Amino acid sequence: MQSGFLFAQREHGRAFWDATVDMSSAQDKAVGVGTLPASGAAGARSESIVSAGVVMAGLLGVAFLGLFYRWFFTQGRKSVNQIEDWGHAFVIPAISVYLLWRNREQLKRLSAEVFWPGIVPLSLGIATYFAGIVTIQNHMVQGFSMILALFGVALLMLGPRVMQVAFIPIAFLVFMVTISERIMDDITGKLKEVASFGSWIILTVLGPVFDYTLDLSGNTLHIYKATGEYIPLNVADACSGMRMVIAFYALAGAVAVLSTKRWWQRIALMLLAGPVAVGMNLLRVVVLGLVSLIDPDLASGDAHMVIGTLLLIPSLLLFLGLVWVLDKLVHEKQEAKA
Repeated sequence: MQSGFLFAQREHGRAFWDATVDMSSAQDKAVGVGTLPASGAAGARSESIVSAGVVMAGLLGVAFLGLFYRWFFTQGRKSVNQIEDWGHAFVIPAISVYLLWRNREQLKRLSAEVFWPGIVPLSLGIATYFAGIVTIQNHMVQGFSMILALFGVALLMLGPRVMQVAFIPIAFLVFMVTISERIMDDITGKLKEVASFGSWIILTVLGPVFDYTLDLSGNTLHIYKATGEYIPLNVADACSGMRMVIAFYALAGAVAVLSTKRWWQRIALMLLAGPVAVGMNLLRVVVLGLVSLIDPDLASGDAHMVIGTLLLIPSLLLFLGLVWVLDKLVHEKQEAKA
């Protein structure tokens, strides 16, 4: 009788355990049925938000290009027709994109947000752009207005935290804007005077070595060989150094952003770009004067352009050497403090 009672108790416990397991399984299934669709719905909503953001960015990009199409077309034509002066404008946007790509991990950690004060620079940029077309009719003003409008769009759609990272890449675009003719003429005229006078001093010192005498009249160097041959060397706009100055400032901006982290180094590089470019241009005029003693045709035409291009190589090396000196100076100071 006792064994029958124990058997009944065991069967009752087994039935209770089976019922508990069945109930747990039913609850698990119910939970699974309830949560999986919710998770799937959340994922679908997230993908939908990302897709909507991509579509919105694409529409804004198309609208921006459509609004400023006139400036982009004109800038492209100027860069092609004056490739010696403004050919670097095609490279500037690629550098800006690279700057953003280099900070991609930092950008991933930031969340975009609508920042309504961004409407102010956007509206000001668009208004100034149309003023530059209708009233001022200035390509440079239109270009700077386009960059201001781009800053406004990015600030409006992405927020100030993202703009802390994107500010320098957007600001770097100023180097692709063609300077107005009036400013170019004023600067080029002064640079021609510097190139003429500086090269006259250097060539006068070298005169006894290469057996010639030299006079300066305006922007023309008058070279008289010992044989009596007269060689005029005109410091034209191409020899003014404006091309080299523009290229060096664009190079200085790229190197300052990519290779240095301290603002004083970046400012120093930008300040050094002008003097280095002017100094190397003086060297170019001196070289042209010396090669003209061999053949006057070497100081004009294609030969003149080839010599000027070759001299960009030591100019670039000199500038990169200054970057190395600045970087080395910082490390030495840090080691001294340590």
